[in-house]
Amino acid sequence: MFGVKNKLMGWVSDDLAIDLGTANTLVYVKGKGVVIDEPSVVAIENNSGKILSVGAEAKKMLGRTPGNIVAIRPMKEGVIADFETTEKMLRHFITKAHNRRSFVSPRIVICVPSGITQVEQRAVRDSAELAGAREVYIIEEPIAAAIGSGLPIAEAEGNMVVDIGGGTTDVAVISLAGIVYSESVKVAGDKMDEAIGSYIKRKYNLLIGDHMAERIKMEVGSAHPLEEPLSTMIKGRDLISGIPKTLVIDDAEVREALAEPVSMIVNAIKVALEHTPPELSGDIIDRGIVLTGGGSMIRGMDIRLREETNLPIITVDNPLTSVVLGGGQVLQELDLLRKISIA
Repeated sequence: MFGVKNKLMGWVSDDLAIDLGTANTLVYVKGKGVVIDEPSVVAIENNSGKILSVGAEAKKMLGRTPGNIVAIRPMKEGVIADFETTEKMLRHFITKAHNRRSFVSPRIVICVPSGITQVEQRAVRDSAELAGAREVYIIEEPIAAAIGSGLPIAEAEGNMVVDIGGGTTDVAVISLAGIVYSESVKVAGDKMDEAIGSYIKRKYNLLIGDHMAERIKMEVGSAHPLEEPLSTMIKGRDLISGIPKTLVIDDAEVREALAEPVSMIVNAIKVALEHTPPELSGDIIDRGIVLTGGGSMIRGMDIRLREETNLPIITVDNPLTSVVLGGGQVLQELDLLRKISIA
């Protein structure tokens, strides 16, 4: 009877893959592709606990809410910082992915950073189950990114993947559908934004918001000197006069601001290379390092890594979606899914 019920649930539900990211949450529906790509932000009314908005609309409210409303980013550095809000956010995205059908009970693959603890795994699983999942599989983001990038992970050959996300940078050496060595550092897109904000505050006595810091990173951020100089106008509050102020900064200044987080990412890659077994090191010399994740889109990141490691750097076609696409792909291959699932 239970088997028949499970089969029926499979018919009425669309299985999902979720990249539960610090900055963005992406949802892949089996047979449909990526249907949701929204910021991991929830706006809640303080008194009632009622959700006012989730995703892009909620992100617009960050730093702009009145006293009775709070905009929360429930994921911090790749893990759940606010369990209850994460569960509400997941429930919202699952229902939205299923076109508001709340009775569905899908099988869900959730992609998480490679350094996640068992306690954090349990929090992710509980959130997904409370949000309505029938079965939950947790896979590590570097493996999902490798699959989504088209790498032959099941072969007895080494592949190195560097996934620079919002909260973490995951570096992993993969062979025979498993992670041989991984290094996860809590330095990625968010830390880059913080570094830009701190630099501008220190140099110009100008306080800028998270939105502005992110915009500066995307418009003029770089990890390697550019052929054509770039500049952008920024707005903030002068810390001395307290009056709003605008000024122009260029790519060299932003590169100086990003020097520390970029160096930490480079160092994590070097540590992973040092710990890679010699046979697999030979494969990486031939195959290169696969670079993915939103942070990999910083101008010149591939050139900087090539200079630092003397290895070929391959930037994937879909750095923002490779993780969720990999999670979606293994929904079609349950044997591989069970093999690579960590929980």
